[in-house]
Amino acid sequence: MSDQQPSLSTLSVWAGEEKSLWQGATQVPVVHSVAFGYQDVDNWLDVALGRAPGHIYSRNTNPTVQAFEEKVRQLEGAEAATSFATGMAAISNTLFTLLSPGDRVVSVKDTYGGTSKIFLEFLPRFQIEVDLCDTTDHAAIEVAIAQGCRLLYLESPTNPTLKVMDIARLAQAAHQVGAIVVADNTFATPINQNPLALGVDLVLHSATKFLGGHADALGGVVCGARQWVEQIYHFREINGATLEPMAAYLLLRGMKTLHLRIRQQNESALQIARFLAEQPQVSQVFYPGLETHTHHDVARRQMRGFGGVLSFMLTGGFDAVRAFLPQLRYAHRAANLGAVETIAGPPATTSHVECTPEEREAMGIPEGLIRYSVGIEETADLMADLRQALAGLDIR
Repeated sequence: MSDQQPSLSTLSVWAGEEKSLWQGATQVPVVHSVAFGYQDVDNWLDVALGRAPGHIYSRNTNPTVQAFEEKVRQLEGAEAATSFATGMAAISNTLFTLLSPGDRVVSVKDTYGGTSKIFLEFLPRFQIEVDLCDTTDHAAIEVAIAQGCRLLYLESPTNPTLKVMDIARLAQAAHQVGAIVVADNTFATPINQNPLALGVDLVLHSATKFLGGHADALGGVVCGARQWVEQIYHFREINGATLEPMAAYLLLRGMKTLHLRIRQQNESALQIARFLAEQPQVSQVFYPGLETHTHHDVARRQMRGFGGVLSFMLTGGFDAVRAFLPQLRYAHRAANLGAVETIAGPPATTSHVECTPEEREAMGIPEGLIRYSVGIEETADLMADLRQALAGLDIR
């Protein structure tokens, strides 16, 4: 057998599955059993205490769920991984595991809306200080880190304005003060970016999005250093935000085509971003693959591809958004992203629906923004669809 390290494409298909196959099956089975029985009490006790492999109760671990976790672990090059019922469960469980009253968190202003709510509403109730910096000002973030922090939370690219952070630079600054570094890698996926290789301690995903890719299963996952993952797993097993076996199976199945979907979505998103940048009805396009992006050079350095999500502003503001979105033929108007179908919508109904207009403004998220998650449709068809929808706008 070859000692050559398999590519991410091959790992997307094969990783984590061999030990879970049963009686010659070529697909991981869905194990719905809540509990797992043992004839020998001593063996049962060894499994329960982690001294022997196995499962005792599906709130803790489950064979199907374990296969999903192992696939993500290998794709991210992590020591360990554990999963959750949703992406927000992964984020909240991680933060509440690692933080205590009196701790300080440094992050940025325009993280995903649910994450922002934790920073602005929930953590302060537990006397945890949160310092949210300008996402594009790396020097200011470093100053905030140097003032002391327990945890640095990064999101790159950000949702929905596609800002890019220099992960290696900021991780180094955080480690100098002994902070744990956590990064949300949902937009990039392991195909385009591996934050652990850039110095991050823990990587999060809303598996609901690109990992699953078919908009039919909720899930979340965190992976990274074993010492932190084991603590987060313990918090999750007690608090109960467990990934359901059928969802784990659907996520596993979706990940088999992850590399193919991301390849198509990378190519389409870049072409569409360049097309939109030339349209008179569009005032600004946000996509790290564009040379005009503020941190395009950083994106080129730390990403293998620029992702399948872009956002853009129409010249007519939110009234133009109201007129434009219903004209799209090949786009669901829905609060999701990362699926095989294209999905479009404004932050007010998608990424930051939980936030007030004033909160979105403070985060630098315009009301007239449209987040456009590119599917796997033919690129030319999507561009033609955008062209006809834009043609109907009055830009006088």
